[in-house]
Order: sequence, then structure tokens, then C-alpha cells
Amino acid sequence: MAAFDEQFEALREEAGHEPDAPHTGPVTKETQIIAIYGKGGSGKSFALANLSYMMAQQGKRVLLIGCDPKSDTTSLLFGGKATPTIIETSSKKKLAGEEIGIEDVCFQRDGVFAMELGGPEVGRGCGGRGIIHGFETLEKLGFHEWGFDYVLLDFLGDVVCGGFGLPIARDMCQKVIVVASNDLQSLYVAYNVCKAVEYFRKMGGNVGVAGILINKDDGSGEAQAFAKAVGIPELISIPAHEDIRKKSANYQIIGTSESQWGPLFAQLAENVAAAPPVRPTPLDQDGLLGLFKPEDTGGNVTLKPASQADMRGGNWAPKPSLQVVYDTV
Repeated sequence: MAAFDEQFEALREEAGHEPDAPHTGPVTKETQIIAIYGKGGSGKSFALANLSYMMAQQGKRVLLIGCDPKSDTTSLLFGGKATPTIIETSSKKKLAGEEIGIEDVCFQRDGVFAMELGGPEVGRGCGGRGIIHGFETLEKLGFHEWGFDYVLLDFLGDVVCGGFGLPIARDMCQKVIVVASNDLQSLYVAYNVCKAVEYFRKMGGNVGVAGILINKDDGSGEAQAFAKAVGIPELISIPAHEDIRKKSANYQIIGTSESQWGPLFAQLAENVAAAPPVRPTPLDQDGLLGLFKPEDTGGNVTLKPASQADMRGGNWAPKPSLQVVYDTV
């Protein structure tokens, strides 16, 4: 019991400690830092692993940073092999009284450099705070002195807490890319990310949306309609193809010149490089639902207010008020 109390107090103390603010000054190199957001399961990490690989094949220096607690970005790049995360490695080094080095957390394949921020164990911390601490560690390792052409940040878009919104809120990137398919849930995440970008632009921020990467495109057109409605370009459309699905499941890189899908990712790399950051047009939730047929989303459901009788499960009559009413003088 005493050990549990000590652990509880330690966690409580950790939760109450505010981390130092990450560096928000100018980048010393001519580097495009791009934050990519998408719903979990949208194929975002697979698309980014292949995009980064293609960029490297085109002669660019690329750093891919996984900022999703699932830590699947580098697994896709390294054929299913998991890399030590920055958060986990930093904790182990600290307990051993050692300093973390770049060689402990950054690995490379065919010109792509990659690392994972990681996240806390289930029930033992906040993923967003883990992101903040991860970027603090990157600062100590010299993040703003590295010489890359592109830094791609792979962010989970489902979560809206401060840590995951850090690149937008703190101007840590120049532009954002959203990944979505022709389904309401992934487009809802894209809609939320666009809202966040516009909110921080109104607060004086400079981050814009470079466009949407449509993944698993079945040709139904909702993602294209979303892009048009919010005023962002379509960067590429990756088809819902069985060959891509199988190779994604088997951790195979298809963004190569030898692959039949190579030209697709070569075009994506060119579009990502050239796309300017733009301000998305505001879109409310009704507008998002309007991109789909009502029978597909439940858009034909109307809101019916509940009454006190409904809440009490039977007949109910209002009781006389006990409020004292004084005669006016």
C-alpha cells in the first residue's frame, strides 16, 4: 500500500509540473518543416514513409519524425522493425545517469533519417505532454542546427490537446498537410485540423494548410468535395488498390522508381515541395455533413428536445414555486 501511495504521489507531482516551452525562434537552415495530420488508420504513416523515401531518392535530405504514440511511422520505413523512442530512451539514460545521444534514437535507410518521439505507457501519462518533452529533447540534440531539406512530422489527428497541436500553435512548422479518405470520420479530423490552423492564424500565427492527401480513394468524391469547400488543393489521390493494401500490411516501401506506384509518389513529392501554405475557408459541421448523402451519415435525423416527463419516465407536472414574491411598494 505504501509503495502504491508513493507511486501515486510521484505521478501527481509529474502531472503538476509544466514543461519548458519549446524553442519557437527562426530555423537556422532553409528547411521545410511540414506537419502531417490524419485520423488513426487512415494510412497516413504508410504514405509518409513512402513520401520520405521518394524524396530521398530525388536527392533531398529528409528527416521523418513520428509523433504518434503508436510509433508506427518508422516501423513502416524499416520493414516492421521498431526503433527505440526518444521518450523511452531518454528515461532509461536518465536513470542510468547518462546523456542521450543522436545515435541512440535516430536511424537511417537509403538516405532517409527517422526517429520516433514515442509516448507514455497506458495509464501513466499524457501523450500530448510526451510530445512536448520529446521536442525538448530534440532541442538539446540540436534540432534547429541540423541541415535537412525537409522535416516531416507525423501527427495523430484524432487528438486535439495542446501537445499534438504544438506545431500549429507555436509556428514550429511552415505548413500542414491533412490525410483523409472518402469517409466522414477521417474528413472530420481534417475539418478539425483546418479549424485549428484558422484559429491560430487569427491569433497571429503563420502556419497554413498546403493541401490534402487523399488515401484509399474509392472514387466517391467526398474528399475532393471537402478540399474544394475549404479551399485547399488536392496534393495527390492514392487509389484503394489491393496491391497497395497488401504491401502496406507487409511493411513494403512502394515509393521507389522500380515500383508501379513510383510515379505517384514522385508527383506527390513535387506537389508537397511546391504547395504554398494557404488559409482554409471556415466550414461548420453541417457543411461537412452536407458533403455526404443524408442516408449515409444520418443527416436526415432531426433534433427532438427532451421534456422533464421524458427524463422521469412518466407523468410529471410542474410544482408551485416556493419563491417568496413581495408586494411592490
